[in-house]
Amino acid sequence: MNRQEFRAAASLAAVFSVRLLGLFMIYPVFAAYAHGLTGASPYLVGEALGIYGLTQGLLQIPFGLLSDRVGRKVMIVIGLLLFAGGSAVAALSTSIGGVIFGRALQGAGAVGSVILALVADLTTEENRTKALAMVGITIGASFMVALVAGPILAALIGVPGIFWLMVGLALVGIAITEFMVPRPRVVRVHRDAEPVPAMIGSVLRNAELLRLNFGIFALHAMLTASFLVVPALLRGTLGLSNHNDWMVYLPVLLVSVVVMVPAIIVAEKYRRMKGVFVAAVATLVVSQIMLYLGAGNLYVLLAALTVFFSGFNVMEASLPSLITKTAPPDAKGTAMGLYSSLQFLGIFAGGVIGGWANQHGGTAAVFALTAAIALAWLLAAATMKQPSYLTTRLVAIGEGADAVTLAARLRQVPGVAEAVVIAEEKLAYLKVDSKSFDAKMAESLAAAR
Repeated sequence: MNRQEFRAAASLAAVFSVRLLGLFMIYPVFAAYAHGLTGASPYLVGEALGIYGLTQGLLQIPFGLLSDRVGRKVMIVIGLLLFAGGSAVAALSTSIGGVIFGRALQGAGAVGSVILALVADLTTEENRTKALAMVGITIGASFMVALVAGPILAALIGVPGIFWLMVGLALVGIAITEFMVPRPRVVRVHRDAEPVPAMIGSVLRNAELLRLNFGIFALHAMLTASFLVVPALLRGTLGLSNHNDWMVYLPVLLVSVVVMVPAIIVAEKYRRMKGVFVAAVATLVVSQIMLYLGAGNLYVLLAALTVFFSGFNVMEASLPSLITKTAPPDAKGTAMGLYSSLQFLGIFAGGVIGGWANQHGGTAAVFALTAAIALAWLLAAATMKQPSYLTTRLVAIGEGADAVTLAARLRQVPGVAEAVVIAEEKLAYLKVDSKSFDAKMAESLAAAR
């Protein structure tokens, strides 16, 4: 990447991270705080934790489509203002209903798809994958930092203080957007980075993509439901206050990263993706059964959390990769948009169903629910097809190229499995095996008139 592209990717990754930091910092401390609000019940606490996922999931794609018309920066600023407004409402509320409204308003600022589209506007085809990977790494890092920082900050400023901090982070994000992010010369649809409405139907009919979408839905449903009861378990078994939970989360997350790195290397480098994927889902099943049977035992609880986050981090790293391998070359952005929406809807489902289970059956019922979700996912994962290990490449095409003829010629290039040419975009979307792909031959064919 050149300096301009690196600046664009880094600044947009920063906008993504300041927003996610605030959202994830709430997870480990919210349940204990929310139970003290007027009108709170276990179900409503779950709804309050998960409700932002509903508005986020429903508005993710519409925000992206609107940004094609009114501008990327405009929609990012609007989204961050909604996020700030919702955070302020949640900070000022003393009732569970007020916090639910504030959290829903937070989620309405669904700028994730807009940020990715702006990354695509500001980078060339050959560097776009690197730029999007930078944003993806930021998301993962934000999650881990937030789980550790949340309890520490709650001790210093309280949970309302964290909501006020979110207001400040949103304003920082607006400042970065306005003063650090370059303004794109041209705003256009990028099929590799944002959804195309006409392709949503075909993506939804793709059985392998549906398995992966169910996976991210299940993963975040389990995560959200678990955080309704895990903090109380840590208090009961370790005698820790909510403000000291970071002493557990930090070593657990460090171990999970140590497990994740070699697992991803084996999956990608040695092409053992299905085996690693199914094994990771199986570890999630084991972790939920351990929590159901022995969450009251200190050693079982710590072991179960370590196993869960190890599987969780492997999934967070491998699911996006599998989506890009599985999606048609010209539908990568649409597939990723739907994947992101299902992730947020999983958060909502986990909060609502987990809250209902907690209210009617207590902690054991929550883990019975999450174990059932994990088992359903394991069945779906075990029957998935072997991944293709193909990656998406974009190649600029010459003026006046015949799309059908050029696509047929590109399919004859060594390493090319699929080719779709979109003449009006002056791009060829390829699925290639990177080990045998002849990039120079493809570029030469695409540039010829």
